[in-house]
Amino acid sequence: MPHRFKVIQMPVTREAISLLAVDRCVSELRRGRMVAVRGSKGLAALVQAAEAVTESSLHQLSDIAMSNPILAITARRGMVLNLTNKDATAIIIECATGWEVQNILDLANPLSDLGLNKDDSKILEIKNAEKYGCETAGIGLAKVARLLPAALVAHIADKDANALDAWATRHGLLVVDAGDVFQYEHTQARTLKAVSEAKVPLLDANDTRIIAFRPFDGGLEHLAIVIGEDNLKKDQPVLVRLHSECFTGDLLASLRCDCGDQLRSAINEIAVAGGGVLLYLAQEGRGIGLVNKLRAYELQDRGLDTIDANEQLGFDADERIYLPAAEMLRQLGFETIRLMTNNPDKINSLAACGLNVVERVEHSFPSNQHNEHYLNTKVVRSGHLF
Repeated sequence: MPHRFKVIQMPVTREAISLLAVDRCVSELRRGRMVAVRGSKGLAALVQAAEAVTESSLHQLSDIAMSNPILAITARRGMVLNLTNKDATAIIIECATGWEVQNILDLANPLSDLGLNKDDSKILEIKNAEKYGCETAGIGLAKVARLLPAALVAHIADKDANALDAWATRHGLLVVDAGDVFQYEHTQARTLKAVSEAKVPLLDANDTRIIAFRPFDGGLEHLAIVIGEDNLKKDQPVLVRLHSECFTGDLLASLRCDCGDQLRSAINEIAVAGGGVLLYLAQEGRGIGLVNKLRAYELQDRGLDTIDANEQLGFDADERIYLPAAEMLRQLGFETIRLMTNNPDKINSLAACGLNVVERVEHSFPSNQHNEHYLNTKVVRSGHLF
């Protein structure tokens, strides 16, 4: 019973405009360009990803905004730098003597050998940024772009910028609302649509169909690997595995993690059980992206565990969300599932999304000398159930 879907053209709604605005601004940040962010209470700022700053862009940011830039970093990154011990959303750093490009790069990049001495600290002012929508939106844009979660922000002091959209157009800049950035991942999940499908016989599962789901803004596709489709009943619990993509483990058979083993074994187990669904989610490196995962690996080689490495980068220990998985399962017609996992967060997250998880199916593998510490961290610090 092949899955049938219709390709639906999404109408021009506020939700659609919101997604496209964020997506376009993310592309600009990845190119090293700046964008304008509209905050609350009439505030607006220019934002650039901190890791992309250059001498030229630093001067341009200041000149166009007519203000001195500040650096916004996550509170986790701030705590690593011993700049704050508060559990805030983010902090901002002002440099009274003017920024040097290398100083910005060092503050953003955990692989630098940055050391702030007492003289340095006199020119830094730390502020809780929870009420500064433009700063936290800048960090959010950098995260969506899979860049380091740090942003250079210059509040727009030009009086002509009261009409922000027209002002930005004159300067060749894109504009995004801070609120759209904060809601982006959830909005994107709600707009997922099945866009293509095909039968793809697999080594351990001949009867397999792969269905690709794409969000309205054309972002990364998630895949549903449906095995033994004719045996699945919509009114009975279906065996499901959520698998976040892992280039190194899935494709290269890396020994640093157990992802490749989990993927191949899950396909085999679902086939042996008669059928089920494996969702292959575009959330590399627990949602931080491949480039940042490789940065985390280098930090692990320096002695950090996987959680501390992510937090040293400025990310949460796990940045993944499971709304896309819940939406895909609903569109496939499955709302009662048996979940193949060792991660209680997946069970709780899917339940919070309205799915009925009636059983946890154990899914673990022996460690090797390269991933033993990684798996132990999962148990001790993340509460995984091996």
